[in-house]
Amino acid sequence: MNNYFSIGELSKYQNISTQTLIYYDKINLFKPSYVDEKNGYRYYSAEQLDYLDTILIMKTIGFSLTEIKNYMCNNSMEHSLHLLKNQVEVITRKIKELSIIQNRLEHRISHVEQALSIKDTHPSISTIQEQYLLYHEVNKPYTMCDISIATKKCYAQALNNNIPIFFQCGVSVPLENIRNHHSTEANLAFVSTDYVDGISNIMKLPEGLTVSIYHFGNYQTIDKSYRKLIDFCDQHHFEIISNSYEFCINDYITSKDENEFITKIIFYIK
Repeated sequence: MNNYFSIGELSKYQNISTQTLIYYDKINLFKPSYVDEKNGYRYYSAEQLDYLDTILIMKTIGFSLTEIKNYMCNNSMEHSLHLLKNQVEVITRKIKELSIIQNRLEHRISHVEQALSIKDTHPSISTIQEQYLLYHEVNKPYTMCDISIATKKCYAQALNNNIPIFFQCGVSVPLENIRNHHSTEANLAFVSTDYVDGISNIMKLPEGLTVSIYHFGNYQTIDKSYRKLIDFCDQHHFEIISNSYEFCINDYITSKDENEFITKIIFYIK
Protein backbone atom coordinates (compact mmCIF):
# COMPACT_ATOMS: atom_id res chain seq x y z
CA MET A 1 0.00 0.00 0.00
CA ASN A 2 1.42 3.35 -1.06
CA ASN A 3 2.15 5.87 1.71
CA TYR A 4 1.29 3.29 4.37
CA PHE A 5 3.58 1.42 6.70
CA SER A 6 2.95 -1.98 8.24
CA ILE A 7 3.41 -2.29 11.99
CA GLY A 8 6.69 -4.12 11.35
CA GLU A 9 8.01 -1.36 9.10
CA LEU A 10 7.00 1.36 11.53
CA SER A 11 8.61 -0.56 14.37
CA LYS A 12 11.87 -0.71 12.43
CA TYR A 13 11.86 2.93 11.31
CA GLN A 14 10.97 4.34 14.72
CA ASN A 15 13.03 1.86 16.77
CA ILE A 16 10.00 0.87 18.81
CA SER A 17 8.66 -2.64 19.43
CA THR A 18 5.52 -3.91 17.75
CA GLN A 19 4.20 -4.85 21.22
CA THR A 20 4.46 -1.18 22.25
CA LEU A 21 2.58 -0.05 19.13
CA ILE A 22 -0.14 -2.61 19.79
CA TYR A 23 -0.40 -1.36 23.38
CA TYR A 24 -0.63 2.27 22.22
CA ASP A 25 -3.48 1.18 19.96
CA LYS A 26 -5.33 -0.55 22.81
CA ILE A 27 -5.17 2.51 25.09
CA ASN A 28 -6.21 4.84 22.24
CA LEU A 29 -2.96 6.77 22.34
CA PHE A 30 -1.76 5.97 18.80
CA LYS A 31 -4.12 4.02 16.58
CA PRO A 32 -3.37 2.74 13.08
CA SER A 33 -4.82 4.64 10.16
CA TYR A 34 -6.14 1.47 8.61
CA VAL A 35 -6.79 -2.11 9.77
CA ASP A 36 -7.26 -4.85 7.22
CA GLU A 37 -10.58 -6.52 8.04
CA LYS A 38 -9.45 -9.82 6.52
CA ASN A 39 -6.28 -10.41 8.52
CA GLY A 40 -6.30 -7.69 11.22
CA TYR A 41 -3.00 -6.21 10.02
CA ARG A 42 -2.38 -2.65 11.17
CA TYR A 43 -1.19 0.04 8.75
CA TYR A 44 -0.02 3.57 9.52
CA SER A 45 0.01 6.57 7.21
CA ALA A 46 3.02 8.76 6.51
CA GLU A 47 1.17 11.67 8.12
CA GLN A 48 1.16 9.81 11.44
CA LEU A 49 4.96 9.70 11.74
CA ASP A 50 5.22 13.19 13.24
CA TYR A 51 2.46 12.32 15.69
CA LEU A 52 4.38 9.25 16.86
CA ASP A 53 7.59 11.29 17.08
CA THR A 54 5.84 13.69 19.43
CA ILE A 55 4.69 10.82 21.65
CA LEU A 56 8.19 9.33 21.83
CA ILE A 57 9.82 12.71 22.50
CA MET A 58 7.40 13.42 25.34
CA LYS A 59 8.03 9.97 26.76
CA THR A 60 11.78 10.65 26.68
CA ILE A 61 11.21 13.99 28.45
CA GLY A 62 9.52 12.07 31.24
CA PHE A 63 5.78 12.42 30.69
CA SER A 64 3.55 9.48 31.60
CA LEU A 65 1.41 7.87 28.90
CA THR A 66 -1.71 9.34 30.54
CA GLU A 67 -0.16 12.83 30.46
CA ILE A 68 0.86 12.34 26.83
CA LYS A 69 -2.63 11.20 25.90
CA ASN A 70 -4.19 14.24 27.53
CA TYR A 71 -1.61 16.50 25.88
CA MET A 72 -2.28 15.12 22.41
CA CYS A 73 -6.01 15.76 22.89
CA ASN A 74 -5.49 19.35 24.11
CA ASN A 75 -2.47 20.48 22.16
CA SER A 76 -1.96 24.23 21.81
CA MET A 77 1.01 26.55 21.98
CA GLU A 78 -0.04 28.07 25.31
CA HIS A 79 -0.86 24.70 26.87
CA SER A 80 2.38 23.17 25.56
CA LEU A 81 4.48 25.99 26.99
CA HIS A 82 2.86 25.61 30.41
CA LEU A 83 3.31 21.83 30.39
CA LEU A 84 6.95 21.98 29.28
CA LYS A 85 7.83 24.57 31.93
CA ASN A 86 6.31 22.34 34.59
CA GLN A 87 8.31 19.40 33.29
CA VAL A 88 11.53 21.42 33.55
CA GLU A 89 10.76 21.86 37.26
CA VAL A 90 10.13 18.11 37.59
CA ILE A 91 13.41 17.28 35.85
CA THR A 92 15.33 19.79 37.98
CA ARG A 93 13.94 18.19 41.13
CA LYS A 94 14.82 14.70 39.87
CA ILE A 95 18.37 15.82 39.04
CA LYS A 96 18.75 17.07 42.60
CA GLU A 97 17.37 13.80 43.99
CA LEU A 98 19.63 11.70 41.75
CA SER A 99 22.63 13.81 42.76
CA ILE A 100 21.88 13.03 46.41
CA ILE A 101 21.53 9.32 45.60
CA GLN A 102 24.83 9.42 43.70
CA ASN A 103 26.60 10.96 46.69
CA ARG A 104 25.10 8.33 49.00
CA LEU A 105 26.27 5.51 46.72
CA GLU A 106 29.75 6.98 46.48
CA HIS A 107 29.79 7.16 50.28
CA ARG A 108 28.87 3.46 50.44
CA ILE A 109 31.51 2.53 47.85
CA SER A 110 34.25 4.39 49.70
CA HIS A 111 33.44 2.54 52.93
CA VAL A 112 33.52 -0.86 51.20
CA GLU A 113 36.81 -0.06 49.46
CA GLN A 114 38.33 1.13 52.72
CA ALA A 115 37.26 -2.04 54.52
CA LEU A 116 38.57 -4.29 51.75
CA SER A 117 41.99 -2.66 52.00
CA ILE A 118 42.30 -3.69 55.65
CA LYS A 119 44.26 -6.89 56.10
CA ASP A 120 43.97 -7.33 59.86
CA THR A 121 41.34 -7.06 62.57
CA HIS A 122 43.23 -5.12 65.20
CA PRO A 123 41.46 -2.31 67.13
CA SER A 124 42.33 1.26 66.24
CA ILE A 125 41.81 4.69 67.79
CA SER A 126 40.36 7.58 65.81
CA THR A 127 38.25 10.71 66.12
CA ILE A 128 35.00 10.42 64.20
CA GLN A 129 33.05 13.30 62.71
CA GLU A 130 29.54 14.25 63.76
CA GLN A 131 26.88 12.13 62.03
CA TYR A 132 23.18 11.34 62.29
CA LEU A 133 21.21 8.11 62.54
CA LEU A 134 17.53 7.46 61.85
CA TYR A 135 16.65 4.72 64.34
CA HIS A 136 13.90 2.41 65.55
CA GLU A 137 13.89 0.36 68.72
CA VAL A 138 14.30 -3.40 68.44
CA ASN A 139 11.58 -5.36 70.17
CA LYS A 140 12.30 -8.13 72.66
CA PRO A 141 13.67 -10.77 72.61
CA TYR A 142 16.11 -8.91 70.27
CA THR A 143 16.45 -11.74 67.75
CA MET A 144 17.86 -11.29 64.25
CA CYS A 145 14.25 -11.23 63.00
CA ASP A 146 13.42 -8.42 65.44
CA ILE A 147 16.48 -6.50 64.23
CA SER A 148 15.44 -6.95 60.58
CA ILE A 149 11.95 -5.64 61.33
CA ALA A 150 13.33 -2.53 63.05
CA THR A 151 15.71 -1.95 60.13
CA LYS A 152 12.85 -2.22 57.64
CA LYS A 153 10.92 0.37 59.68
CA CYS A 154 13.86 2.76 59.22
CA TYR A 155 13.94 2.29 55.45
CA ALA A 156 10.15 2.54 55.19
CA GLN A 157 10.07 5.78 57.20
CA ALA A 158 12.88 7.25 55.09
CA LEU A 159 11.04 6.36 51.88
CA ASN A 160 7.63 7.58 53.02
CA ASN A 161 8.94 10.86 54.46
CA ASN A 162 11.65 11.65 51.89
CA ILE A 163 14.38 11.43 54.53
CA PRO A 164 17.83 11.28 52.88
CA ILE A 165 19.76 8.14 53.78
CA PHE A 166 23.23 6.82 52.98
CA PHE A 167 22.22 3.21 52.17
CA GLN A 168 24.10 2.06 55.25
CA CYS A 169 22.34 0.36 58.12
CA GLY A 170 23.52 -0.78 61.52
CA VAL A 171 22.59 -1.49 65.11
CA SER A 172 23.45 -0.31 68.59
CA VAL A 173 24.15 -2.90 71.29
CA PRO A 174 24.08 -1.98 75.01
CA LEU A 175 27.50 -2.25 76.64
CA GLU A 176 26.00 -4.40 79.38
CA ASN A 177 24.81 -6.95 76.82
CA ILE A 178 28.27 -7.09 75.30
CA ARG A 179 30.00 -7.60 78.60
CA ASN A 180 27.57 -10.44 79.33
CA HIS A 181 28.34 -12.10 75.95
CA HIS A 182 24.98 -11.16 74.41
CA SER A 183 26.60 -9.22 71.60
CA THR A 184 23.89 -9.93 69.03
CA GLU A 185 21.10 -8.50 71.22
CA ALA A 186 20.83 -5.01 69.76
CA ASN A 187 18.27 -2.59 71.16
CA LEU A 188 18.35 -0.11 68.24
CA ALA A 189 18.51 -0.49 64.48
CA PHE A 190 19.44 2.51 62.33
CA VAL A 191 20.31 3.87 58.92
CA SER A 192 22.77 6.69 58.38
CA THR A 193 21.14 9.99 57.45
CA ASP A 194 21.43 13.77 57.60
CA TYR A 195 19.79 15.98 60.18
CA VAL A 196 16.12 16.58 59.36
CA ASP A 197 14.18 19.07 61.46
CA GLY A 198 11.06 17.70 63.11
CA ILE A 199 12.00 14.00 62.99
CA SER A 200 12.08 12.84 66.62
CA ASN A 201 13.84 9.53 66.02
CA ILE A 202 17.01 10.95 64.49
CA MET A 203 19.95 10.85 66.89
CA LYS A 204 23.26 12.64 66.63
CA LEU A 205 26.53 10.82 67.09
CA PRO A 206 28.85 13.64 68.18
CA GLU A 207 32.42 14.15 67.12
CA GLY A 208 34.59 12.27 69.56
CA LEU A 209 37.35 9.81 70.35
CA THR A 210 36.48 6.23 69.47
CA VAL A 211 37.95 2.77 69.37
CA SER A 212 36.90 0.61 66.44
CA ILE A 213 37.43 -2.72 64.80
CA TYR A 214 36.30 -4.39 61.59
CA HIS A 215 34.53 -7.69 62.00
CA PHE A 216 34.74 -10.00 59.00
CA GLY A 217 32.24 -12.82 58.53
CA ASN A 218 29.03 -14.17 59.97
CA TYR A 219 27.26 -11.85 62.41
CA GLN A 220 26.79 -14.70 64.87
CA THR A 221 30.57 -14.70 65.45
CA ILE A 222 30.80 -10.97 66.23
CA ASP A 223 31.37 -11.59 69.94
CA LYS A 224 35.02 -12.46 69.28
CA SER A 225 35.59 -8.99 67.81
CA TYR A 226 33.95 -7.40 70.84
CA ARG A 227 36.29 -9.35 73.10
CA LYS A 228 39.26 -7.91 71.20
CA LEU A 229 37.92 -4.38 71.62
CA ILE A 230 37.23 -4.71 75.32
CA ASP A 231 40.59 -6.37 75.99
CA PHE A 232 42.32 -3.61 74.02
CA CYS A 233 40.60 -0.91 76.09
CA ASP A 234 41.46 -2.66 79.34
CA GLN A 235 45.12 -3.05 78.36
CA HIS A 236 45.47 0.60 77.34
CA HIS A 237 43.35 1.97 80.19
CA PHE A 238 40.62 3.41 78.00
CA GLU A 239 37.18 3.79 79.52
CA ILE A 240 34.27 2.83 77.25
CA ILE A 241 31.60 5.52 77.64
CA SER A 242 28.90 4.45 75.16
CA ASN A 243 26.98 1.54 73.79
CA SER A 244 28.41 0.08 70.63
CA TYR A 245 27.49 1.24 67.15
CA GLU A 246 27.81 -1.33 64.39
CA PHE A 247 27.90 -0.11 60.80
CA CYS A 248 27.28 -2.68 58.07
CA ILE A 249 30.00 -2.06 55.48
CA ASN A 250 29.40 -5.14 53.34
CA ASP A 251 26.10 -6.92 53.87
CA TYR A 252 23.25 -8.57 51.96
CA ILE A 253 23.02 -5.55 49.64
CA THR A 254 26.46 -6.25 48.15
CA SER A 255 27.05 -9.94 48.90
CA LYS A 256 25.01 -13.09 49.45
CA ASP A 257 27.93 -14.85 51.14
CA GLU A 258 27.89 -14.14 54.89
CA ASN A 259 31.59 -14.94 55.06
CA GLU A 260 32.17 -11.73 53.07
CA PHE A 261 30.14 -9.56 55.44
CA ILE A 262 32.06 -6.67 57.03
CA THR A 263 30.87 -4.80 60.12
CA LYS A 264 32.60 -1.81 61.65
CA ILE A 265 32.15 -1.63 65.43
CA ILE A 266 32.84 1.56 67.38
CA PHE A 267 32.74 2.66 71.02
CA TYR A 268 33.23 6.16 72.34
CA ILE A 269 36.08 6.19 74.84
CA LYS A 270 38.02 8.47 77.15
